[in-house]
Amino acid sequence: MAKKRYQGEINDKERSKQKLIAAVGKVLKSKGYTGLTATNISKAAGLSRRLITIYFESVDDLVETYVREKDYWISASGNTSEMIVASNGKDTKELIDHMLQNQLDYFFHNPEMQKLILWEISKKTKVLYDVCEDRERLGSKVFELTDKELHGKDIDIRAISALLVAGVYYMVLHAKSTNTTFCEIDINEPQGMNRIKKAISSILENAYKN
Repeated sequence: MAKKRYQGEINDKERSKQKLIAAVGKVLKSKGYTGLTATNISKAAGLSRRLITIYFESVDDLVETYVREKDYWISASGNTSEMIVASNGKDTKELIDHMLQNQLDYFFHNPEMQKLILWEISKKTKVLYDVCEDRERLGSKVFELTDKELHGKDIDIRAISALLVAGVYYMVLHAKSTNTTFCEIDINEPQGMNRIKKAISSILENAYKN
């Protein structure tokens, strides 16, 4: 006979908390950041909105829990952390190229992250400020390595990276929001996506030649 799961208060609480956390993603995906209200989240979870303030300090605390559990920036960077350890200040062009290519793929296929970026550039909140700081810390680790490899060279890799990351975000948001081309390129099509990926690699290649 299969062993019955304990249906006590602790298990019920944890299940309810996970339902509420998951509901944040559902609402973010369907209604965007403006839809992240207690009513919408509790409805998506199929639970009483009162549980939000019982299990979390506030809606913001619930949303922050969701964002941190998803860990978008680490996921988007692929195995960049392992490459940072292995690099030791060498082959940083490949490291940045790898990180940007992964970020492009992850961002393109993740509607929730797309909504978070729109939220980030539309409204200043503590939740996203802290998340942005996490992202910056990861970038700082990469730039520490590029500073070693590019020491004495007139290459502003931070500015180049900033433009490439901003381009990735805009191209994806434009393609997903309007379903139209940008500079006659459609990244919703494999050919268009490959052109952007090749361009990222080409820009970095030329930058490192200086």
